[in-house]
Amino acid sequence: MKLTDVNAMSAAEFVASFGDVAEHSPWVAERVVSRRPFVSRDDMVQDFADALHAADELAKLALIRAHPDLAGRAKLSDDSQNEQKGAGLDTLSPQEFARFNELNETYKKHFGFPFIFAVKGATKNQILESFEERILSSHGDEFALAVEMITRIMRFRIEDRVEP
Repeated sequence: MKLTDVNAMSAAEFVASFGDVAEHSPWVAERVVSRRPFVSRDDMVQDFADALHAADELAKLALIRAHPDLAGRAKLSDDSQNEQKGAGLDTLSPQEFARFNELNETYKKHFGFPFIFAVKGATKNQILESFEERILSSHGDEFALAVEMITRIMRFRIEDRVEP
């Protein structure tokens, strides 16, 4: 869609169209709607990032926890399903699937939230390598990185929907 169409939407239409950019967290779009009109798509992306970064820690944690496990069997949003499929996570061997499940559980137990990775453009091997490295990180570093990964995911989703 064109940016002029985005800027012309009612607040309800905007939230309905972009409320899922941040996984199951329409509050991000609700905080952005009043920042229109956007000058550019990048301006829109930045406003979404700013809304996320301005949120308190509990809101950020809820958003992080709204994300599905990578390669998990949970019902995925259409965006998550397409992103994971693009990274090959829908064609894992039984051994790879078991490794992802093991890492998902270990990571969640250690940090209290799921591993977040902006999978668009990545391979399953790159994701596994990052998983294995990041599981050794501190809680604070992982929390901050999860927020940054969500910012990237939001960028990808907006770029997929709005023309430059």
